[in-house]
Amino acid sequence: MAGSGSAAERIGYITRVQSFSACHRLHSVHLSDEENKRVYGKCNNPNGHGHNYKVEVTVRGKIDRLTGMVMNLTDLKRCIEDVIMTPLDHKNLDKDVPYFASIVSTTENVAVYIWDNMAKVLPPGLLYEIKIYETDKNVVVYRGE
Repeated sequence: MAGSGSAAERIGYITRVQSFSACHRLHSVHLSDEENKRVYGKCNNPNGHGHNYKVEVTVRGKIDRLTGMVMNLTDLKRCIEDVIMTPLDHKNLDKDVPYFASIVSTTENVAVYIWDNMAKVLPPGLLYEIKIYETDKNVVVYRGE
């Protein structure tokens, strides 16, 4: 029976939304220039292009009986600042973020980058999902798989 005195553990999901702006060029060092142009099209422009990304970071965990929280949002906000805003906002992903020196900066790979780095700063097992809106129509979801 679900009441205020229930001993059942409840699971909650918290999502924090953050936006950042960055530029990049889709270009693989493993492909020829011609193959890169064919695969990535206008996104392979030598001068790059930019996005206003919107990221949703979702954590999942037990709702603490004393605090009523899965996680303190202030702590989640600080983690997002350290992992997303400081290294990525107003940056050239390919030139300013060492991770992307050898990995193509697709939104899928940006999601993996954010996941891997959020997992390092959050309590173990709490990170549930990274969702990135590259545009209003292009959305990537990564759950650590």
